[in-house]
Amino acid sequence: MPNTKSAEKRVRSSARKAALNKSVKSRLKTLEKKYLVALGAGQVEEAQTAYRSVSSALDKAAKGGVIHKATANRKRSRLQLRFNAAAAVKPA
Repeated sequence: MPNTKSAEKRVRSSARKAALNKSVKSRLKTLEKKYLVALGAGQVEEAQTAYRSVSSALDKAAKGGVIHKATANRKRSRLQLRFNAAAAVKPA
């Protein structure tokens, strides 16, 4: 229980920020799942489009401080490696 008016305000603002962060993280997970499903189904074109969406969303989340910049870079790198492996396996 907050003891001062400023502490009450901090409780409200941190709850608001937590809700925004949660929605951004949820969107990231959804986009990543969509990408992995497309990749697993062998739909290279759709996976490439989904990768661009995930990459952009990761950059925006890092820019806004929702996730760390290095986390975004690591995730983007690993997703790209999976794409490269899948594209190499698929015959042209």
